[in-house]
Amino acid sequence: MARKPSNLIYGLDDKPPLLTTILLGLEHVSVFFIAIIFPVLIIRELGVNIDLRTASGFISFSMISGGIVTILQALKKTPIGSGYLCPSVCGPSYLSASFIAIQSGGLPLLFGMTGFVGVVESLFSRIMHKLRFLFPAEVTGTIVAMVGITIIPVAVKNFLGLSAIDVVSTAPEVIVGVGTLCMMALMNVFSKGKPRLYSALIGMIFGYILSFSLGIIPLSSFRKITEAHIFAIPHIKNMSWAFDIHLVIPFVIATLCSALKTVGDLTTCQKINDADWKRPEMKSISGGILADGIGGIIPGIIGGFGQSTSSTHVGLSVATGATSRKIAFSMGIMLIALGFLPKLANIFIIMPKPVMGATLIFAVSFMIIAGFQIIISRMMDSRKILVVGISIIMGLSVDMIPGAYANVHPWMKSIFSSSLSFAAIVAVILNFIFRIGIKKRNTLELVANEDSTEKIFDFMEKVGGLWGARKEIIYNAISAMNEFYESVSALKLTNNKIKMDVNFDELNLDIDISYKGEKFEFPETRPSKEELKSDERATVKLSGFMIRQYVDSFKTEFTDGFSKIHLHFEH
Repeated sequence: MARKPSNLIYGLDDKPPLLTTILLGLEHVSVFFIAIIFPVLIIRELGVNIDLRTASGFISFSMISGGIVTILQALKKTPIGSGYLCPSVCGPSYLSASFIAIQSGGLPLLFGMTGFVGVVESLFSRIMHKLRFLFPAEVTGTIVAMVGITIIPVAVKNFLGLSAIDVVSTAPEVIVGVGTLCMMALMNVFSKGKPRLYSALIGMIFGYILSFSLGIIPLSSFRKITEAHIFAIPHIKNMSWAFDIHLVIPFVIATLCSALKTVGDLTTCQKINDADWKRPEMKSISGGILADGIGGIIPGIIGGFGQSTSSTHVGLSVATGATSRKIAFSMGIMLIALGFLPKLANIFIIMPKPVMGATLIFAVSFMIIAGFQIIISRMMDSRKILVVGISIIMGLSVDMIPGAYANVHPWMKSIFSSSLSFAAIVAVILNFIFRIGIKKRNTLELVANEDSTEKIFDFMEKVGGLWGARKEIIYNAISAMNEFYESVSALKLTNNKIKMDVNFDELNLDIDISYKGEKFEFPETRPSKEELKSDERATVKLSGFMIRQYVDSFKTEFTDGFSKIHLHFEH
């Protein structure tokens, strides 16, 4: 069972009080509406080709889909879902492909292709556990960090009240953005318990009040709330589905980007919920990707925008210290209900841009750092440094050099539509290429009675970096190897070469030591001071006892003057 980190108030399996669960769910619902911009962009693209009721239904069904998939993602001990609080929102990965679909065949083609790639991702999830080698720490960490970095342009533009048509930030917008972010930070840093739990929600409420007092929320926005129906069944006129073979590639690329993003999000969820986290647990991730695939199937069937896991929500859960899966159920139920309650939904839809931006900056700060923590949790060599460095640089080029990839084929647009997509693809490809030539078994030969401490250290540093092993495991192995070598040399247990075969397979680090000479002992108890004074072999026993403290298990064999020792370290 995972050990709950000390910074969490409510961990994964904790059950917050009902009111707390509802308020935390509401906090996440508020953040969900930031991603409503994506179906809104689809509606704007259709223009006069979509009626008002269908436009409203499209947004409502997108909310309902997000609520259902958020609940599925949090399910525990089922084939569907990862078991984590990792909410789904309207996925930016689908945007470019969705534009191509509506331009070619309208909403029917969008729904058909979204449902199709949902099935593709669901099938992909079934082989995900066999692809662990594609997602070492440097790849998953890069994806997690880029997930946060990708949101920076959107976050800062909203924070300053900017948009494509509004390129000038006003003083009230800056005041609201700064005020909202300061309130969230103050509640998070200088408060404990409940105030920290609701730091984002308190900040958003403060932002709404500030926006209203400074005139950023116009009266026309309140009319949208008052004029909306209290209850309405979502409806899409002439609901139908279509399929176009020419759109398979752009949509498959979109869902691949979504799946890679999900790997990063769920890896972060695993890390923040386990104080002893070591590596991505692929069974949980496979279930999470299956839920993410259903996030395409459901909106494809009922008529919504494709759903994908939300990095912002994961960052928010870290920031507030509440990762209980019960919050996912609360949020999901609220989203489903809001799909039928337009009046309440509009309260979130009119959220001022500076409030949105402040919330994004608040949540993303934690996400980016989590990514870098995953990267540096393993040893790095030049190969891994290049995987991380090149991936981040190429990813950032999408946002830093607008138009650099404007001439790529329309089918490839999804890859270059965001810095995350491009960086994730580059990281996976480079990792696959740089794996070529890496041996999983390496041999070190030492000569007794020579100073080989530095040789052992350099050897293990090199292979540890090549393998991307955890630092503490490699250093434990170095300590055990040095202790053994120094004892064998000092006590002249052999005058021959000492052979050390080191083998690594991501889950295990094994060292097989062989030499011709006297037997090496591994006592269960530490030799006493009296034994060390009177028994010349007590020093060997002391070294053996110390080595036992570094390893998880060991085996010894002594035959015809040959000693074989097997040291095992769980990775």
